[in-house]
Amino acid sequence: MELNADFNARVVVHSDQLDWNASPMPGVDRRMLDRIGGEVARATTIVRYAPNSKFSAHTHTGGEEFIVLDGVFQDEHGDFPAGTYVRNPPTTSHTPGSEAGCTIFVKLWQFDMEDRNQFRKTMAEELSAAVDGVATAELHRDARETVTYSHLDAGATLTNADAGGIEMLIIDGSVVESGETLGKGAWLRLPEGAPLTAVAGDAGAKVWIKTGHLPHAKPPAV
Repeated sequence: MELNADFNARVVVHSDQLDWNASPMPGVDRRMLDRIGGEVARATTIVRYAPNSKFSAHTHTGGEEFIVLDGVFQDEHGDFPAGTYVRNPPTTSHTPGSEAGCTIFVKLWQFDMEDRNQFRKTMAEELSAAVDGVATAELHRDARETVTYSHLDAGATLTNADAGGIEMLIIDGSVVESGETLGKGAWLRLPEGAPLTAVAGDAGAKVWIKTGHLPHAKPPAV
């Protein structure tokens, strides 16, 4: 399966307009944003866990990172409330689920295969002081990519010209980019060489951004 697999094109997905599709596990549904591969895939997805649902135990051969968007995600390592960013690198394993239900934004098979840096962060606690209405937290940086989280005041402008492509998820509020309004749940991917200029709407915005990673995009090594 290939979905939004042309990494030289600008892509916008308004995820709240997509239908939920069932995963192989009962009670776990998903909205696919991009994908290369079948059930084992390089994938970017929004996943919804119904109350008392869970996935079977599994190992992340290609790594997993996720943001908890609402509810509380759970596994044997603890509870992960909304606003938590988690990196589970290759070779890590867990049994994910949620007693109360939750929604997460998750990326699979997009790690450096030598990465062993496993961590969780409460994104809002990492924010720096605001400059011109934009407060930013650097969540992760390595030779391949940089991951940040930002709060934008109403009308504030966020710019980014990092090499290697740019990806943005609107966690709350809205921004205008290239004349298009991106509301909560919208996902944007810009190709290598395309800079980002996003202006927050009247309610401000909370956004997650990854840069530098698109030249490394490829199918899973299975």
